[in-house]
Amino acid sequence: MVSRALLDGLLPAEVVVAELFADPPKVELFPQEAEVVAKAVDKRRREFATVRLCARTALGRLGHPPGPILPVREGPAWAQRAPRWPEGVVGSMTHCDGYRAAAVAPASAVASVGVDAEPNAPVPDGVRTMVTLPEERVTLDRLTRTHPAVAWDRLLFSAKESVFKAWFPLTGRWLDFGDCVITPDPELGTFTGALRVPGPVVDGVRHDVFRGRWRTAQGEDGSLVATAVVVGRQRAGE
Repeated sequence: MVSRALLDGLLPAEVVVAELFADPPKVELFPQEAEVVAKAVDKRRREFATVRLCARTALGRLGHPPGPILPVREGPAWAQRAPRWPEGVVGSMTHCDGYRAAAVAPASAVASVGVDAEPNAPVPDGVRTMVTLPEERVTLDRLTRTHPAVAWDRLLFSAKESVFKAWFPLTGRWLDFGDCVITPDPELGTFTGALRVPGPVVDGVRHDVFRGRWRTAQGEDGSLVATAVVVGRQRAGE
């Protein structure tokens, strides 16, 4: 049975999620968007189009009219694929085989959001050492023994991706895999990302630890794992 909710329910009520487990037969892009992927292979064009359909669906639920969602195209090369959201909106998009999703929220309610989805399968050979720290590998080995249904190295990779997506809009800076220590909780479906570099200051509060949630679910092409991070706003009196 294919799940119809992966990210939906992982995020607070202020964040709107739209997700799809398959590409529709045809998704209309705005001309500016079509230009971005005009030379891309078919797989890239389909994922680009469907994730933007998700984003426009989520934005519509916030009351925003349809419009192009273009890459930033500014700054260093690694930053140029970040989406440019409408004024007053924060958000994040993700796609992998068999899954596309977007999460958006009013910037007045949420400072930033990061989401990521991956196949629930071990990362390729050589990648595990590249994306994990020694202390994380100890945790991964323990969790693999006690909870073997989850590809914990992939979950950790996804969590770091979500942390980065929440970090970057607040700082405009790169965050290396070694700059964040992920600790998952297998029972609660949560994780922490403890930064090894100074965290961003939001509403006068420094965030040196990012907190997130995770979930696995069955998709069209197999099991998936998703992670989500939200950096909230400081309410008056808190």
